[in-house]
Amino acid sequence: MSWIAESLSRVTRPMRLRLRRTVTPLSLTTLSLTTLSLAVLSPSVLAVEYNMPVGVTAVSREIHSLHMIIFWICVVIGIVVFGVMGYAMIKHRKSRGAVSASFHENTRIEILWTAIPLLILVVMAVPATATLKDMYDASESALDVKITGHQWRWQYEYLGEDVAFTSSLATPREQINNTAAKGEHYLLEVDNPLVLPINRKVRFLTTSADVIHSWWVPDFGVKKDAIPGFINEAWTRIETPGTYRGQCTELCGKDHGFMPVVVEALPEAEFDEWLIARKAEAEAALNDAGRDWSLEELMEKGEKTYATICASCHQPDGQGMPPAFPSLVGSAIVTQDMQAHIDIVVNGKAGTPMAAFADVLSPVELAAVITYERNAWGNDTGELVQPAVIKEQLSQ
Repeated sequence: MSWIAESLSRVTRPMRLRLRRTVTPLSLTTLSLTTLSLAVLSPSVLAVEYNMPVGVTAVSREIHSLHMIIFWICVVIGIVVFGVMGYAMIKHRKSRGAVSASFHENTRIEILWTAIPLLILVVMAVPATATLKDMYDASESALDVKITGHQWRWQYEYLGEDVAFTSSLATPREQINNTAAKGEHYLLEVDNPLVLPINRKVRFLTTSADVIHSWWVPDFGVKKDAIPGFINEAWTRIETPGTYRGQCTELCGKDHGFMPVVVEALPEAEFDEWLIARKAEAEAALNDAGRDWSLEELMEKGEKTYATICASCHQPDGQGMPPAFPSLVGSAIVTQDMQAHIDIVVNGKAGTPMAAFADVLSPVELAAVITYERNAWGNDTGELVQPAVIKEQLSQ
């Protein structure tokens, strides 16, 4: 049995490497030789470890069912083809005096080897077409959510509800830099998950503010590209409460692997309560933008905003990664002209990786992170910018 386990380990190694980046990362323990030996004896173990997830939506189950139908068709084709090949090689081998025949002038054979694959394709196309029709029917939704991809975070906007926020990677940098033990949901955890109700049809409108991204949650059977200048539609109706995880599946830049998707599905009543509370928070944030903030308050909030939004490029210590991401320590842009500093954070800089954050951060967050950059890492300008100033400039 050991040689079987060893062979299976070599075959499944590339598959294990791919599975480490899926929604539920597999520990190396589950891929030990002991488990693989058990898998040889129990096909159900292989199904659990390597098959597609069934998911928690009707569409995801249809996709899984379609996958299994086509899988078994391929199994039958493989058995028949290799069975015939094996039989022909053994029965009609040269040592038995067999002489090869020519089928080039046999019309019946040529019709058969054209018609049979065509028939197989038709059999596969019928359920595939039905599934695709269901996947693309985003009409009559109860809730619309606009999803905008940014390098390297997601922005969610509940259309018609005045609720919007960004969702960024929450895995501590110490884990990423291998100075701390990896957490259970390493690289698959965020600060603000997308919250959705169960048993309601939710339509997703995906787009991008910079490069092509792709929003993917396998348990929903949803994977939709987010393309600058375009709006793509998708939808889901979640049936089971829980937390579901996915990733950006488009190679969108250097931090592509640090752009997870986390969705919390709540019972309808709990979601309605959450939405009311979130609206109240949004209204309070608007009121906060109108009051005067102290330097200490802005520095405290700015430090958190910088760690979430800016540190991935400019580094937690502000040293950056020149030339693409310049250092902010002693930089003229953060120590001299305040308005120039505001402009580059709010509007970005064309032709560089510096993105615009006017639609990503609130006036309070923008004012806080600008103030923090002007007073952190020894810059110590003593200058601050009030959220009201940012709000006024954004409204112009």
